[in-house]
Amino acid sequence: MGLIKQAGDLVYTFRFLRLLTTNFEDTDAFKAGIIDDKGKRLKSFSLDSMDNRDTYRNVYTPFHRLVFNIKKIMAKVPGGGSKLASYAAALYLLKEKFGVSEKEIKKSLNVDPLDFMAEQTEWFLLEDQRLSPGYYKVLEEKILSETCDEAVLPRDKVLVSENCYPIGEIFGLNIYEVTHCKTRKSLYVAVSELSR
Repeated sequence: MGLIKQAGDLVYTFRFLRLLTTNFEDTDAFKAGIIDDKGKRLKSFSLDSMDNRDTYRNVYTPFHRLVFNIKKIMAKVPGGGSKLASYAAALYLLKEKFGVSEKEIKKSLNVDPLDFMAEQTEWFLLEDQRLSPGYYKVLEEKILSETCDEAVLPRDKVLVSENCYPIGEIFGLNIYEVTHCKTRKSLYVAVSELSR
């Protein structure tokens, strides 16, 4: 993969994540009167004038519609509003793969780091912040850390080794490296993404 393609992918990844984490009320499409506070397109927005057409093309592109639809779907899924642990693990993967600092991530994305702290659970943690060894199931789709392939499905088993200490943190949330049983590849997770 060429350096320019990698950089372009990273830009679009940040754009996607930034828009995904931005409240509908804070988007340009909402401010222009194109969508409501739930992300639904308003019928009252008219494309009769050239100014409105230009505004529409700039702030409500197919990219915006895709992200807004994903946001609406996530909001309907039970627990959809609290999938921040999975999001944190994905951000940590970006941080490691592309050398992006946490400061750059905070600056690029409209995220309150305190939201991540609320997601932290201690069910499977030992006193020294080590994950209790054994087999777990992941709750959400995940991306493999080594290859960035989307090969991990909900309920796939992962193995936590005997000495599974945090390998890092992002926004105060510990990230662990576990092994996906099916592919035998590494995977970044937060504790709240695991179940027995």
